[in-house]
Amino acid sequence: MSMDKSVATAAEAVSDIRDGASIAVGGFGLSGNPMVLITAILDAGVRDLSIVSNNCGVDDWGLGVLLKAHRIRKMTSSYVGENKEFERQFLSGELELELTPQGTLAEKLRAGGSGIAAFFTPTGVGTQVAEGGLPRRYKPDGSIDVASPQKEVRSLEFGGRTRDFVLEDAITTDFAIVHALRGDTHGNLVFNKAARNFNPIAAMAGRVCIAEVEELVAPGEIDPDGVHLPGVYVHRILEVGTDVEKRIERRTVREG
Repeated sequence: MSMDKSVATAAEAVSDIRDGASIAVGGFGLSGNPMVLITAILDAGVRDLSIVSNNCGVDDWGLGVLLKAHRIRKMTSSYVGENKEFERQFLSGELELELTPQGTLAEKLRAGGSGIAAFFTPTGVGTQVAEGGLPRRYKPDGSIDVASPQKEVRSLEFGGRTRDFVLEDAITTDFAIVHALRGDTHGNLVFNKAARNFNPIAAMAGRVCIAEVEELVAPGEIDPDGVHLPGVYVHRILEVGTDVEKRIERRTVREG
C-alpha cells in the first residue's frame, strides 16, 4: 500500500469538508496561517463551520475571510482583539464564541490528539471560566442567549500542596488544517520558527489533518531528529510553494 499522502490541488485537499464541520486551524496571529487551504474552503462554499483556533485572523486575512463571508457559526479561541468584523458579529448575535484561556486551549487540543479525555488545571478557578456565565452568544437585543456552563472544580493535592483545579474537556475536530515549511510525502512536517505555534497541536486534534507545505520532499530527506510532527497525524499534504503571501499584523520600525 502506498504511503504517499500528497494531493495535487487545494480543492482536492478540502473536497470532503461539509457544512457544519468542525475544524482545528493552526496559526498564531498571522504567523503560520494555512491560507491556501482557508481560501479553498471559502471557494468550496461550505458554511456553519465550528472553528477552533487561537484567533480569527484579521478582517481580510486568515480566518477573517471565512468570517467575513459568514461561513463560521462558532469560534473557540483565546484571542479575538484584531478583527472588527468578529466583534460586530459576536455582539450582534451572529457568531457564537467559546473564549478559552490560551494555555488551556493549547492543552485541550494536545490532549484530544493524545487520546486524553479531560484534565484538571488551576487556570480559571474562581472566575467565570469555571463558574459559568460567560456570554457565548448574544441575542439581537444585547441580552445573553447562550452562556458558558459551570465546570467541575475539585480540591486536589498536587506537588505537596492542596489547591482547586477545574476540569477541562479535551478537543477533537472533524478536520485540521495547518501550514508547515517542509514536509515529505509520508506527512512528516517541519515548521518554521514562530509558525510552530498552534500548528502541531491543531494537527493532532483533527480526525483528518490536511497540511499545506512550502516544500514537499521525498521520504528520507528530512532528518528524523528534525521532524516537528510525525506523519502519523497527517492524512493529506499539499505543496503550495515558497512564494505564498505572508502578512505581518503590525510592523514596527525604528526611525533612521
